[in-house]
Amino acid sequence: MGVSGSGKTTVGRAMAERWGDEFIESDKLHSASDIHKMASGTPLDDDDRLPWLHAIGGKLRDEAAADRRTVTACSALKRENRNVLREYAPGAFFVELDGPLDVVRERVLSRHHEFMPPSLLESQYATLEPLEPDELGLRVDVTLHVDEIVDLVEHALAAQPLH
Repeated sequence: MGVSGSGKTTVGRAMAERWGDEFIESDKLHSASDIHKMASGTPLDDDDRLPWLHAIGGKLRDEAAADRRTVTACSALKRENRNVLREYAPGAFFVELDGPLDVVRERVLSRHHEFMPPSLLESQYATLEPLEPDELGLRVDVTLHVDEIVDLVEHALAAQPLH
């Protein structure tokens, strides 16, 4: 989880590849109207996000029911967003990719995203609610190398009593 440009897709793919899990890119589950709204520079509101979060949750539930492990890249910026996902995947472990605005902005400006313009980055930071101590997960620095991040996540997951 994290803002656009924090490395969700890169880190998520690396985790899935290392562990032999399926990778789910939640951006592919956005509705056409949400994509159009973001592409035009308008941030999504909670009403826009809710059907998308339910679609992601349904995908997580279905994959678990088929006994497939997944790694999912999803902004999940607010606790209530993460709570919706936990309705479908109660044991979900969230990895918050955390970094300073200037570092993430540089990343966003150096890449092309089909519908997430750099102008929305500050609204994402304003919306972001970091993981709270009672949430299952780990906060990591986005400036670390991808392999270091995956190692940290792997160690944190290994320490979980239900893992």
